[in-house]
Amino acid sequence: MRFLSLLAGALALASVARAADKNDPPVEQPPADPKLPKVVLVAGSGYFKPGEHEYVAGCAVLADLLAQNGVAPVLALDWPKKPETLAGAKAVVFLFDGADKHQVLKEKRLPAVQKLMDDKVGLVQLHQTVEYTKDFGDKARGWAGGAWEKGTGARAHWVTTFDTFPDHAVCRGVAKFEIDDGWLYQNTFVPELKGVTPLLRTWNPKAAAKPKGAQDVVSWTYERPEGGRAFAFTGAHLHASFAQEGYRRFLVNGVLWAAGLEVPKDGAKVALDPADLPKYLKPAPKKK
Repeated sequence: MRFLSLLAGALALASVARAADKNDPPVEQPPADPKLPKVVLVAGSGYFKPGEHEYVAGCAVLADLLAQNGVAPVLALDWPKKPETLAGAKAVVFLFDGADKHQVLKEKRLPAVQKLMDDKVGLVQLHQTVEYTKDFGDKARGWAGGAWEKGTGARAHWVTTFDTFPDHAVCRGVAKFEIDDGWLYQNTFVPELKGVTPLLRTWNPKAAAKPKGAQDVVSWTYERPEGGRAFAFTGAHLHASFAQEGYRRFLVNGVLWAAGLEVPKDGAKVALDPADLPKYLKPAPKKK
């Protein structure tokens, strides 16, 4: 983990000043090749801490990785402003704040999201986007198989090593990776986990109680009864985690699978020089 600690420090410094043109990725730009499958990545535009909750930078990295795999990624900030942005999407990727700040629950957006689900569009939820308000939990589980709810869910930071994976397309070619993350766990799932496949499990090392059932599941897939797929990963707190090849491949595989695309037998292409990660960061906002 020493390399990741050093990288996290570099990311913190890089966020203070503009590092490269990747700070301003194109927003809601139509695919150059309309024949390619389109995936829309919706990134929160807020600022938290250097290297943490870097939603725009994280989606920009994922967009570049997806482009290596014959996908046309389209980035939107907070929520698509153009109606054509979501049209024809094979999947949508959410990476923003959750609960009462959840972008889906704002400005009468629910009908548009429900239409995506009805049209069997894939849904990818990363980090806090698995958290909905309690009154919306059942609807969220209908979309994604599981959701984090205040009162029953828990969250904490710890380091986890993942070195064993189930026989699932999302795990193809995924090598061992170790990350320090802010996990949302003790999620609530659909009855009997019907349609849900747990992919990654981890448990707070400081917790006195042992996990029961699916309490330690932090990533899963879901096949909706009416059709359509969902992939969820409650990590993705630190931008530095993209330095790990296994981590990158796991996320990109998940997006491809949710979009209904074939995941290569050896996993998705995820070429990236970790030294380039700071270039994706936006500068810290000026203090008023």
